[in-house]
Amino acid sequence: MSVKVENTQRLRADIIKYLYYKKTLSLADLSKLTQRSVPLVTATVNSLIADKYVTKQGLAPSTGGRRPLMFLLNPDKQKFIVAVAMDQRITRLVIFNLANEVVLQLQLLNLNIKDDDQAVDGLLSFINSSIESSGLDRGSLIGVGIGMPGLVNAEKGINNSYFPTPDGSHLGDYLSAELALPVYIDNDSSLITLAELHFGEAVGMQDALVVNVGWGTGLGVIIKGGLYRGSTGYAGEFSHIPLSKTDNLCSCGKKGCLEVDTSLWVMVEKAKEALAQGAGSSMHKLFQDESKHPGEHFLDAVIQQDPLAVSILAEGCFQLGKGLSTLIHILNPECIVLSGRGARAGKMLLPAIQQAINEFCIPRIADQTSIVLSNLADNAELLAAASLVVENSQFDEVLTGNFSFQSN
Repeated sequence: MSVKVENTQRLRADIIKYLYYKKTLSLADLSKLTQRSVPLVTATVNSLIADKYVTKQGLAPSTGGRRPLMFLLNPDKQKFIVAVAMDQRITRLVIFNLANEVVLQLQLLNLNIKDDDQAVDGLLSFINSSIESSGLDRGSLIGVGIGMPGLVNAEKGINNSYFPTPDGSHLGDYLSAELALPVYIDNDSSLITLAELHFGEAVGMQDALVVNVGWGTGLGVIIKGGLYRGSTGYAGEFSHIPLSKTDNLCSCGKKGCLEVDTSLWVMVEKAKEALAQGAGSSMHKLFQDESKHPGEHFLDAVIQQDPLAVSILAEGCFQLGKGLSTLIHILNPECIVLSGRGARAGKMLLPAIQQAINEFCIPRIADQTSIVLSNLADNAELLAAASLVVENSQFDEVLTGNFSFQSN
C-alpha cells in the first residue's frame, strides 16, 4: 500500500472518529483536530459525503462572522456496531449505528463468568443469536466491542482473569474467528472511563477518576486528558486495595479487599441476610420477582428510599469514600465521577462518600476535588464498547474493497 493511500485512509478514519465523539464539526474544526490543511480536509470530507459516511447538518449558530457549514455522521449509513457490556453475572448487548442510535434494543443474558465453564460458548451463542434477531446483514457490521471484568490486556485481546478458550488462543482472536467479525475487548472499568471522557462528565478534563459502581468495584484513571493504563495495562485495580477489616474472601482470592465491602453484589447479600433475620423491608417482595436481577431490585429499593437498602448502601459508600480519600491524596484529581450500573442510585451515593472524605482527607486537598454523578450510568459501558470498534476501524472499504482493522 502506498504512503499516499495509507495517509488518505488514516485521515478518513480520523475524521469519522472526531465526528463520532464530537457529533458536529466544521471544516476548520476538523482541520485543527487532524492537523491537516483545510483544502485536504475539505476534499476528504467530500469523499466521505459521496460514500454516505458524512452528511451536512447546516450552518452553525451566528457568532457575528460568517457562519461555517457543519458536518455530522450520516445516521442512514448502513454500517453498524455490536456493543457488549459484561459483568460477573449479567451480559448486555445492543447494536448501534454510526450516529450512536440503537438499532437493536437491549438484549440480556444471565451469565456467571466465574463459575460457568461454558461461558465462552454462551457468550458466542448470545452474540450470534442477537445478530440474527436484528435482521442485519453480517456484512454491514463493522465489528464487536466487548467490555468485561478482569485483568484485560486490550492490545493483545487477553483476559487473564476469566474466559479460557477451548483451543488456548487469545480470547479476542478466538471470538473474532468464531464470529467472523473483528472483535475488540477491554476492561469494563477502562471502557466506562473512556465513555465518561468522550461522552459524559469527564469531557475536557485533564486529571480525573471514574469509579465503576457495579457488581464489582472498578476504577479508571484519567491523566493529562487520556486513560492511564500503567506499564502492562492493568492500572486501576482500586477494588483490591486492602482496606476491609473483614475476613471475607474476595473474588481475586485475597482477603481484605475493598470490594468485599463496596460491590453491589455484596450489598445484595447483606440485604438478603438481614431479611432472613427478620428485618422489615420492601425488598422482601422485590426479591421474589425473578424477572430482574437482585442487584436491580436493590437499586430500586435504594431509589425508593427503603431504610434497610439505604443503610446498607451507606455502609458500602463510606468504605468507598475511604478508598477514594487515599486516591485523592495520591493523585489530586479535579473530579471524581461515580459511574456504572450503581450510578442509577443517584444522589443516594453521595452523603456517605462525602462523609468519609471529610473524615479522612486533608481539607486543602479534598476541596480541590468535586464528586459528580454520571449522566450515562447503565449506558456508559455500552457506548464505550461501541467506541472501541470505532477507534480501531480504518473505514477503508472504498479504497480497498473491505474493512481493515488494527489493534489498539
